[in-house]
Amino acid sequence: MPEKRLAPNKISYSAAISACEKGGQWQLALSLLSSMCDLSIVQDAITFNAAISACEKGGQWQQAQNLLQRMPGLQVIPNEISYSATISAFEKGGQWQLALSLLSSMPDMLVLPNKISYSAAISACGKCGQWQLALNLLSSMTTMRVFPNEISYSAVISAFEKGGQWQLALNLLSSMPNMRVIPSEICYSAAISACEKGGQWQLALGLLSSMPDARIARDEFSYSATISACEKGGQWQLALSLLSSMPDMRVIPNRISYKAAMSACEKGGQWQQVLSILSSMPHMQVIPNEVSCNAAISACEKGGQWQMALSLLSSMPEMSVAQNEISYNAAISACEKWGPWQWALSLLSSMPEMTAIPSEISYSAAISACERGGQWQLALGLLSSMPDARIARDEISYNAAIRTCETGGQWQLALGLLGSMIDSTCLPDATAYSAAIGACEKAGKQKPLPSHLASMSCAAYMSIQVLRPLRTFRIDEPILGY
Repeated sequence: MPEKRLAPNKISYSAAISACEKGGQWQLALSLLSSMCDLSIVQDAITFNAAISACEKGGQWQQAQNLLQRMPGLQVIPNEISYSATISAFEKGGQWQLALSLLSSMPDMLVLPNKISYSAAISACGKCGQWQLALNLLSSMTTMRVFPNEISYSAVISAFEKGGQWQLALNLLSSMPNMRVIPSEICYSAAISACEKGGQWQLALGLLSSMPDARIARDEFSYSATISACEKGGQWQLALSLLSSMPDMRVIPNRISYKAAMSACEKGGQWQQVLSILSSMPHMQVIPNEVSCNAAISACEKGGQWQMALSLLSSMPEMSVAQNEISYNAAISACEKWGPWQWALSLLSSMPEMTAIPSEISYSAAISACERGGQWQLALGLLSSMPDARIARDEISYNAAIRTCETGGQWQLALGLLGSMIDSTCLPDATAYSAAIGACEKAGKQKPLPSHLASMSCAAYMSIQVLRPLRTFRIDEPILGY
């Protein structure tokens, strides 16, 4: 028997485009939509809506807008799904003005906005810091006979969170039962995050503890937000307690939970606790990443454990975690403050081999390490090599080099560096002037200056009285020996 072939139709194309949408393949979705015309298959609102949704999920708001605008010309009438998907695309693309404009145009096109279109527009405003507009949209929904739901409310609470309006977030959350809307986990998590950003860790804890009474399950997001609130409030013990209690509440911690708890312990000087948290992550089937490893190295740096910091840095490849600039900077800082200066320079020189690009922070920490080790020549060599590495010299790197010259008794070089700063776009600050004055005082080349000259008047004094005769000193001249 001859093979029977089934010709694709509108239904099969719609299903295929929807599959592309769910799989994040917006290019394939557009290609399938375009090929329908070649096969004389009529495109309808369903196929267009699926393609617009695919563009929305792929972050292609321009493509979504183009599809919506093409529909009338092809005698396909956009419906509320078409508009809602396009508004969501604008929301993901940070185009809150376009989202509001499209929402307001819907009645003129004889399409009534629904909860989804309103919620998407509210989210678009919230993500861009337009919390007042988000609140206005929520208030206007009832005028359009659209009743807000928990998604609408959570979008406005999130807008308050991003706008730093924690009081408004709590007020709106508490008003939801009066509006016959039951708060969801997302509403509570957004309100807790608003408290976290507002430094209200006690209120964040109160919201988390009240969730069971409201018959709302606490999830990893609400716990993570509360742990972050404790971290910002300097409550490392509470952060650690919340993290350890999550498994008992049948909530599996995620990377955000662990990172917040580690940051809390780091700020509290509890480097042993940070290492304990890091080692416990695999037992909860959470694989450490760059962020968690970097937090542990930073904790060791702040705790004076430079050997442990180096050990963590070297173990990252064994954990299949890439070492990056932040990892190296924390390790270099650990060696700068507590370890041998040679290790700081060794780490800096090894960064390019590990595809970690040094930054101003990397160089400044290494220069400070040279200062601590009395290696002013090496410090100036590092400073002079920064332009060749395409790294701008900033006030931190200059200050470190000037302090090194002060420590090494090189008052002329200290003044030369200060003069270079004035000639460049990098303006000296009080630290730079203080170090230069200190170098002069130690060498007996400058009488002690009154304390009030450490302010801006000191800058004028040094520029006029001292620096002008020394402007010939430059950090790239042979006097450095490099």
